[in-house]
Amino acid sequence: MSKFVRNTILAGVLAACGLTAAHAENIRLRIASGHPAVNTYVNLMQTFFVPEVTKRVAERTQHKIEFVEGYGGSMVKTADTLEGVQTGIIDIGGYCFCFEPSNLPLHGFQVMLPFGTMSPERSVKLARNVYNKVPYMSQVFEDKFNQKLLGLISDNGYNLGTTFDWNTISDLKGRKLAGAGLNLKWLEYAGAVPVQSALPEAYTAMQTGVYFGWIMFPSAWVNFKLNEVAKYYTQIGFGAITWHGLTINKNRFNRLPKEVQDIIVEVGREYEAKTGTVNEEGYPKQIEQLKTLGVTVKSVPDAVKLEWANSLKGWPQEKATELDKQGLPATLVLKTALEEAEKLGHKWPLRYEIK
Repeated sequence: MSKFVRNTILAGVLAACGLTAAHAENIRLRIASGHPAVNTYVNLMQTFFVPEVTKRVAERTQHKIEFVEGYGGSMVKTADTLEGVQTGIIDIGGYCFCFEPSNLPLHGFQVMLPFGTMSPERSVKLARNVYNKVPYMSQVFEDKFNQKLLGLISDNGYNLGTTFDWNTISDLKGRKLAGAGLNLKWLEYAGAVPVQSALPEAYTAMQTGVYFGWIMFPSAWVNFKLNEVAKYYTQIGFGAITWHGLTINKNRFNRLPKEVQDIIVEVGREYEAKTGTVNEEGYPKQIEQLKTLGVTVKSVPDAVKLEWANSLKGWPQEKATELDKQGLPATLVLKTALEEAEKLGHKWPLRYEIK
């Protein structure tokens, strides 16, 4: 037997019996969200991201991956998920940037431009274009919070659900209405009394009169059974907002085999797009479902939308100036977002001016 043949056989034996086994890993990742799986984005974590990563790792690598899942606050609460990923309590987290006003004050930039596109698909594309053009938006997760952004998450279109009927902005003055983070400003400028809240507490809060309405998309009204305590849903069209994200702890990500990293990044981007398409398809169905559940669903005249937009017309510039002073690229982000929205075909009821 020649030396070449002996070496070839030896290399094959080592690869089959030793080398492959030495490098195959059984990987366990903890994935969580403070929101329950009835939320569209959490449902997609559970039904798309987890099984798709698991399947591709099995098919395309020698490794095996197992996810330990914890939704609905079982591992982390809604306002603690960024920190949970940062410290490694969980490996992957899905959360709303609205709960991080001091850590991620610029990441709710679409909220600073109310009455934007009501299309979740366009919203997530718009956001991705902004993130691509302003590297800070992605890099800050790695530089300050020890995590890597895997995917952006679009919500459905925001409207206003209430326990009472209303037709004009004056009907809302003095009323306690709920929101999350920055969108409380929409209420404040309309003369309502804004109340910070989170979806898991919405049912009881409206039932007991803590507040009397919510800035919210229709899927939440259906999934959280808010129709039982708030029978009015008004389509005013605040916009579909992309201000959630899916992130992974950077230390844990760096320890993963390269081919597993690539799959997680790949599926993360597909998950991002899916949050747009699933919400886009779901919106009309959820509106019809609300009607069958006895909710009064209506739209307001364009004049009401324009009046509300006019009340907010100076706010985008105010936020840009405020955040620029903190060293953030706010003016660049807001200008880019306005332009990207228009490239995607959106027409603002009032074109905000950012200098």
